[in-house]
Amino acid sequence: MLRRAAASALVTALLLLVVAAALGQALALGDGFIVKTMLLFACAALWLGVYLPDHLPHTRLGPANLVTLGRLGLTALLGGLLGESQPAIAWLALGIAALALVLDGVDGWLARRGGWTSAFGARFDMETDALLIMLMAVLTWQLDKAGAWVLLSGAMRYMFVAAGLVLPRLRAALPPSRRRKTICVLQVVSLWLALAPFVPPPWSGGLAAVGLVLLCYSFLVDLVWLSRQAGHAREEPLTDEHS
Repeated sequence: MLRRAAASALVTALLLLVVAAALGQALALGDGFIVKTMLLFACAALWLGVYLPDHLPHTRLGPANLVTLGRLGLTALLGGLLGESQPAIAWLALGIAALALVLDGVDGWLARRGGWTSAFGARFDMETDALLIMLMAVLTWQLDKAGAWVLLSGAMRYMFVAAGLVLPRLRAALPPSRRRKTICVLQVVSLWLALAPFVPPPWSGGLAAVGLVLLCYSFLVDLVWLSRQAGHAREEPLTDEHS
């Protein structure tokens, strides 16, 4: 499985290199764009490889994860735009993000339809979404479409994970939630609209703020649920296994 996954990642990386080089040439983005894109993709792919055993008993990535791998490549292209100042990058970022959002609905559908669901696939999809949101937030700030506060939209997921290192109760598994999925979609759409060149400030900032408020609400609900679960666990009486 590891060999097949590595081969898929290598093919994706080669395609990504060609696309990044073509975009860099067309928009005069320079070699830095290519380097940033490829480094981000490589780091993300290597990190996700740690969770690859969670894909068992499947012995290959399958079509759903291949689509997610493509989304990761598109997300890396967004990362390559960080620090670039050419006027066309706003439209390019908008197009890349739109394609990534469309594919976000495809991979889950393929996984369910083809029986390719796995813990790895869920993790892969979630982490790709989190990286996409973070990069969209940074680009929204970089393009002066919202204040620095918009970075919280991308950082909140990673802050939650970091808090779990200190508070073990935050590492507990959360139940599936339609509310969480819906707000995630609304958050991404609000950032996409905020990025759009046809949505000027302060409207772009207002849209990003709505998405951030919804995200804060969703995280608050989950925090309350996790805290209550931890409280219930402490209240349960100890039992003797040998009685």
